[in-house]
This record gives sequence, structure tokens and C-alpha cells, in this order.
Amino acid sequence: MDDFIGVRGVISPGRLKELSKRSDTKGLVQLASHYGAIAANTAALAVTWGSWWCVPFFIFQGILINQLYAAEHECDHSTAFKTRWLNVWAGQFSGFWILLPSPLHKWSHFTHHRHTQDWDKDTELLDRKPFASAWQYFWVFWGMPTHFFRAKSILQQAFGHVPEAVPTGRQRRQIVVGARWHLVGYAAIAASAVAFESLWPLVYWLGPILCTQWFYWIQGLGEHTGLTHQPNTLLNTRTLKTNAFMRWINWNMTYHTVHHTYPSVPFHALPRLHEEVTAIYPLPLPVEGYLECHWRILRELLRGRTEHDIVADADARLTQAEAAE
Repeated sequence: MDDFIGVRGVISPGRLKELSKRSDTKGLVQLASHYGAIAANTAALAVTWGSWWCVPFFIFQGILINQLYAAEHECDHSTAFKTRWLNVWAGQFSGFWILLPSPLHKWSHFTHHRHTQDWDKDTELLDRKPFASAWQYFWVFWGMPTHFFRAKSILQQAFGHVPEAVPTGRQRRQIVVGARWHLVGYAAIAASAVAFESLWPLVYWLGPILCTQWFYWIQGLGEHTGLTHQPNTLLNTRTLKTNAFMRWINWNMTYHTVHHTYPSVPFHALPRLHEEVTAIYPLPLPVEGYLECHWRILRELLRGRTEHDIVADADARLTQAEAAE
């Protein structure tokens, strides 16, 4: 992923090579802990189903499954594991449960890295309009549009309707095949529910993730929203200061500033990379807590300002900081 908007010359090539070493052991421990938590919570949800005690387990189930995006994301970067096929299969399996086929995500996410914060090319910005009101912010945060969009995309791709921006025929075929396998899997799950006269897909999977997609957007909207759109990933990408649980469930993607600048570095090395870049780079990296970040953006939108206004403020603060150096 060399052709991307980033910053060069901050970390030496030798040090970057050291930090970029993959590890099957660390990847498997992280993956096992995530899926192990889902298995344990599923058992607790089954035991408590039918009583009020099931509510926290139902919510936590959705949070755990929705955050499998972090696993898919790391695998699609091929940095979760040293062994290539582990990245491929773990990424595809994780994407299945969140309605996001790995082949499409790889293309889309590569474009996001290549054109980070470019209003006209960044796929994460093209999927939504710039926020013009607090209502639009809440609409995305709610999360239901995300699942609707993903389900619609799978159906379209399964019938060969692939985004025109996908560059090669091979990638287009991978996207179509991936979407079709997703449909086969979902059909098998539906058939099992009918055969056993069970609502298990709604209880343990679809119901929880539909109710808790907002938890994903705590991280997703916090990563770039309200920052400068200049082509500098150390300034247009935010690190989210948080606790150990959030770092674990997001596979350290809370250290998003350095991830976007050095996407070859695996999740387990991001804390060290963040410390080293912070010590070297002359300007302070964008670092905020979740509540601080989202409340600041929401407060501005509630005042009648737009996302473009918030970005303009960020540019002004950046200009002042650069002038002070």
C-alpha cells in the first residue's frame, strides 16, 4: 500500500521494518479472545433468555459481533497474522457476520487509505454526505442505514453489479464470488432456523447487531470527522484516548493516526509506534477521548454549523500551530 496519502520520513525505514513484523501467535491470541468472548456471551444469553437478565448479554452480543469489523480490517491489511491464508480466511469469516464481504472491503478500504479525507475520492466520505445537521449525525450514528446499505450491496454484487471504480477484472470477480458465498451462507442459516423452528439467528446474531451498530460508529465516526482534509494522515486522522477494553475490542485501531500513516504495522505494535511518532513529530497528533470528540462535533452541529465549518476551524487551528513552530 505504497500509493497512499501519508507522511514519510518520521520513522526510519529500519525501525519501520522492525515494527512491521507480523506474528501468528499474537494474531491468534487476539482472534481467539474475541471469538471466545462471543462464545461465552452466547452461552450466557442462552441461559438467561426469557428473563430481564438477558438484556445486558443481548446488548453485549451485538457489540462483540459488530466489532468483528476490527478483525476483518486487520486481516484485510494482511497484518493480523504472518501466515497469509490465516489473514484471508479469518477476514472472510469475520466479514460474514457483519454483512461485509472481505473482497469488497479490501478494495474500498485501500481507496480510503489512498485518498484519506479527500471529499471526492475517499470511499468513507462518499458513502455519506457531509453532515449539515445534528439529525444527519444521529442518523449515521444510529446504524440501521449501515446494515441496509451492506445488505443491498451484497445483493447487487451477487448479480454482478460491482462499483465501476474497482480497477481490475480479477478484483471484480472476487467481489462477485464473495457476495454469492455470503448469500449461500445466509440461506443456510435461514434454512436451519426453519428446520429447527428456531429464531436463533434473530436472538444471537441479527437482533443484537441491528440494535448496537451505534457502538461501531463511536469508533468509526471518531477516526476522521471534524479534522483537517489536508493530505497529511498525522493530522487528518484521530487517535482515540480510551481504556483497555476499547483498545482490545477495536484491535488497537484506537491508535488510528499512526495506523493510517503506517498501515503495514500490525495491531499489536501500534501503541509503541504511537509513542515514538508522538515524541518525534513537531506538531501534536490529534488525540481525543470518545466523549470529548463526539460531544464537540455534536455541539457545533446543534449550533447550526456544518461539517465543512468544523473542518474550516480545524484548518485554522492547524495553520496557527504550524506558524508557532
